[in-house]
Amino acid sequence: MPRQRTIVITGASAGVGRATARAFARQGARIGLLARGRVGLEATRREIEQLGGEALAIPTDVANADEVENAASAVEDHFGAIDVWINNAMVSVFAPATQVTAGEFKRVMEVNYLGFVHGTLSALKRMAPRNCGRIIQVGSALAYRGIPLQSAYCASKHAIQGFTESVRCELLHDRSHVRITMVQMPALNTPQFSWVRSRLPRKPQPVPPIFQPEVAASAIVWAADHYRREWYVGGSTLLAIVGNKIAPGLGDYYLAWQGYDAQQYDGYADPHRPDNVDQPVAEDRGAHGDFDLRAKHASWQLWVSQHRGWLAAAGAIAAACWLGSAGKSSPRPMVGLRF
Repeated sequence: MPRQRTIVITGASAGVGRATARAFARQGARIGLLARGRVGLEATRREIEQLGGEALAIPTDVANADEVENAASAVEDHFGAIDVWINNAMVSVFAPATQVTAGEFKRVMEVNYLGFVHGTLSALKRMAPRNCGRIIQVGSALAYRGIPLQSAYCASKHAIQGFTESVRCELLHDRSHVRITMVQMPALNTPQFSWVRSRLPRKPQPVPPIFQPEVAASAIVWAADHYRREWYVGGSTLLAIVGNKIAPGLGDYYLAWQGYDAQQYDGYADPHRPDNVDQPVAEDRGAHGDFDLRAKHASWQLWVSQHRGWLAAAGAIAAACWLGSAGKSSPRPMVGLRF
């Protein structure tokens, strides 16, 4: 793809979307920024322009298919054909399932799942006729492994996983050069936990280990250039997904005992704090949450995954050299000697 690409990012006003917009801006990209919060959108737009990119901020509720379609048309009218579409917008409710209302389940699914559907369909409408483009779904280890207190969020990520697999098969059937990939994320230090709707007795937190949103952003940018059906980010993501395939029952019991405390910290939460489920919080919260002192700035697992071809080749060469040197140093049998 050309260096100056046209990118669309949903949920671009904060967290992973904000960090990803910054990363593409450093490449000089033209970026359509979609989110509900105007304050965060405008702050992101200014950052993009300061970093050398171009930005178009479009207030959009991804739960509304017409708003997403209108935003896609506005981006192409302003910047030209969309090269990469990144579905990232999300909301969540932290509470036992019995304390989550039917309306809250509906809203989470409308934003997290249908928002991804709307974005994917708008992207495909434009990419399929050109037979090129990349769609990236920002997923989670929770797309495979449900955890307590996040039933609505986990359900939405499971739904995205199934939807993405179906679309991928259809693209393969059509012999399309449009590619769709899912990047499964670990716990991240984003503002999500300061404006998520929560009925927990203590403050919500991501389940450690926690990574900075720039780790997620680097994986998304990498996925835009290096196709793989799925990317895992963080050793914890790999462990959760693989472990759930091997021993899901053990995971149930472990999370039943550890999953509640692992998602709470540091005293009682303010029950009156604003949340962003139904309306955006009218503040610029940036990309980072409250966990900078505990968050990791890199993932060795991601680096290994990105370079596994080179590492495999280096391992094969090293093995061949070792076998060759071992063969040369082994003593030869003495032939023709008589005693």
